[in-house]
Amino acid sequence: MRLHMDDVVPGLASVTPLLIAADLLAVTGASLVVADSVTLVTVLCAAVGGAVVSRGLSLQRSRLVLSVLEDLPALCLTAIAATLLLLATSGLDVGDGGSVLGPVAAFAATTLGLLATLRGVAYTLVRAGRRRGVLSHPVVIVGTDGVARRLAAALLADRSLGLHPVGFVDDDVETALDLPVPLLGALGDLPHAMRALDVNDVIFAFGNAPDERALALVRYCQSQDHQVFVVPRFYEMMGLDRPSRIEVVRDVAVVRLRRWRVRPHALLVKRCFDATLSAAALAALAPLMLGIALAVRLETGPGVIFRQVRVGRGGRTFELMKFRSMKPADPSESATAWNIDNDHRIGPVGRFLRRTGLDELPQLVNILRGDMSLVGPRPERPYFVEQFSRETRGYGHRHRVPMGLTGWAQVNDLRGDTSIDDRVRADNYYIENWSLWGDVKIVVRTARTLVRPQPAATPASVGPTTADHGTGDDRAAEVTVDPAVVRRIDGAQRPPTGQRGSEGSPESVRRGA
Repeated sequence: MRLHMDDVVPGLASVTPLLIAADLLAVTGASLVVADSVTLVTVLCAAVGGAVVSRGLSLQRSRLVLSVLEDLPALCLTAIAATLLLLATSGLDVGDGGSVLGPVAAFAATTLGLLATLRGVAYTLVRAGRRRGVLSHPVVIVGTDGVARRLAAALLADRSLGLHPVGFVDDDVETALDLPVPLLGALGDLPHAMRALDVNDVIFAFGNAPDERALALVRYCQSQDHQVFVVPRFYEMMGLDRPSRIEVVRDVAVVRLRRWRVRPHALLVKRCFDATLSAAALAALAPLMLGIALAVRLETGPGVIFRQVRVGRGGRTFELMKFRSMKPADPSESATAWNIDNDHRIGPVGRFLRRTGLDELPQLVNILRGDMSLVGPRPERPYFVEQFSRETRGYGHRHRVPMGLTGWAQVNDLRGDTSIDDRVRADNYYIENWSLWGDVKIVVRTARTLVRPQPAATPASVGPTTADHGTGDDRAAEVTVDPAVVRRIDGAQRPPTGQRGSEGSPESVRRGA
């Protein structure tokens, strides 16, 4: 994967620094009208606060259409925020009447004027750079229907938008179709075409390939930190919406997807979060875990910890630990049996541990040593990873991140004998919308799920298969990019046929865990 400037200093390769500088300069320059009444610290507070508000209003993002007129309502809010901060930190008494309100109003008006003027200058420079090719980006368009062709024509006609189409990719394209730029190949050729042409941006319009294949490629492009735009359904009903990242090129709305959030620095933050909380939890719960170990020893005999091979991030395997809840059985049973909640061999202690989730506490050790995370998709055994990856669309995409003790699926009651497809969709939603605060919320919500009973199984969702599984063709659609992409997107490495858990009983099949 190419190293971009954004990987070193996020935002440095965009117009964001220029817009931040314009906002800071505008507020600082406006402070000259009240220079006799404020201090340097007051001016800095107002300038930084205004820039923060501007960022919160999405004024500092690079956009295709750069327009001060479109920005004006948000610029007004930024000027008001800077003025209020100036008042709050300067100690000016508005009760003095006209002697204070006059300069404050002048500061607000000057701030708005400078914000609009400097932003207009910045936009002019950016548009000029785009027209000259200095700040423009080559882009590949996925799809060859009328919308895709109109987008290409609009981008070619207006170079100030900053995207220069270099080709299309699509399946089953009519040879007589008049395309404004060359056809680079089929959908599966997209990764190769982007590498060969040194392209980092891609627009997904409407084409001839099934949605499953297009979605797999969207996820691949995001994992490679490409900038992805998509044309949403009913785009005709959508207009410019800065917070929702919707932009309009002529009559076509496009959504700029967020960059891949699970970057190395994000994984480092997540790892620090995991290590800190797991260490604290182990220290706080040590007496409880000791008591559980004693109860398990009295009920099931020697060997209070059950160990089993699970598949983690990128297909790597690790040995997961749990408190044993029943007497040992044939090791092959633990690797291939799906659910044992009604097994007669489970005693009162084991049943209580399974119902409350306390049997999972030893996984805090797995988290502390880096095998898994506090929050993420639940890890599964190689036997079922192989089966689900073959039968369930999107299953392998779960392995893009570390596996977790709890996750978005679990706090939404997708545990027990519930649909594998529903869990996969929940896991991939979590990955594509990851944030550290999201992890905190899931940890808090997990405590509530411990006192709720497991969801009742439905006929359509009992066991490891469901009626909603994709076909073999659907599965192939996710992995036709190229072998290297398969290994990265599809996740788990295929275990040898007949691979089994390392020891113990059919534990950890509960909740499809």
